[in-house]
Amino acid sequence: MKTILVIDDNNDIRENTAEILSLAGYRTFTAENGKKGVELASREKPDLIVCDIMMPELDGYGVLHLLKNRPGTGNIPFIFLTAKTERGDFRKGMEMGADDYITKPFDDIELLKAIETRLKKMSVIEAQYSQGEQGANELLKELKTSGLITLDPTEYGSERIPKKSIVYNEGKRPKFLYHLKSGKIKTFRLHEDGKEYITNLYSAGDYLGHVALLENNSYDDTAEVLEEAEVVMIPKDDFLTAVYNDMGIATRFIKLISRDVKEKEERLLRLAYDSLRKRVARALIDIHQKFNGNQPAQQAIDIPREDIAQYVGTATESLIRTLSDFKSEKLIEIREGKIRILQAEKLSNLLF
Repeated sequence: MKTILVIDDNNDIRENTAEILSLAGYRTFTAENGKKGVELASREKPDLIVCDIMMPELDGYGVLHLLKNRPGTGNIPFIFLTAKTERGDFRKGMEMGADDYITKPFDDIELLKAIETRLKKMSVIEAQYSQGEQGANELLKELKTSGLITLDPTEYGSERIPKKSIVYNEGKRPKFLYHLKSGKIKTFRLHEDGKEYITNLYSAGDYLGHVALLENNSYDDTAEVLEEAEVVMIPKDDFLTAVYNDMGIATRFIKLISRDVKEKEERLLRLAYDSLRKRVARALIDIHQKFNGNQPAQQAIDIPREDIAQYVGTATESLIRTLSDFKSEKLIEIREGKIRILQAEKLSNLLF
């Protein structure tokens, strides 16, 4: 059961608000002034706070300031409930970090919807995601599905892009967030000796290009179509406006993509120190997850051997020999040129 703290010096409003929330299935705490509200919030760590602005001893701005600067309460969603309607007061509260602002007299449904939205947002933001760009992609999908971010790919035109075509080039400044409706795309970097190193793989439903947009940097790799793709191009400003309208969402994105550097460093270490067998096994598991998701491991991996080799960081001939070994060990099967994983757990836990 979610807990909500109501801070208001007006007894009737405080108790009526608490009653409404209790009837809606929330557990409620109440405080009659800002000082007691800070003490209660610090002790109980509620899931959300509804707070009046004009109060004795400590006003709502003071409550928000104190709680936002404490480790245990800094991320609690905060909704101002007040009779003050001047635009300056609204702006001040939001700039200090308030999540919403409801004026008195208020409609019960309006309050409940605001609380539901904020709790849903926290649930999405605090969920466990993969590290790096993959996690940012998962967060973006979840925000879109839950309606917490107003980017709807169906509102933008799509373009069919043939196999081998370039979507964007390393070193170019980003102009779009790309949403892949169908097909497959790889991103890669070119080594100084001219060899490709695949940095990521994308399939239907994925977004790409958001890391460069969020970091305000040029692309650090090139995106190429592996299999004819239908791509939606969402303008840069639309994406950044949607993200930065909510600093909680923006902060989560930034934390996720900051992990991307560590993830890529770890992958490079694996390329340097893991055996070829372990690298190929890890690549097969990764590619299956990226293109087939939660489908059974026996689902075919339909990607050229050259691209698997570039993902592993080895010669195509070495990859083919390793795949042949895996086939003879009955870890995989190869039928009509397509690879199917037979023993995913054993592949994941190869010792050498």
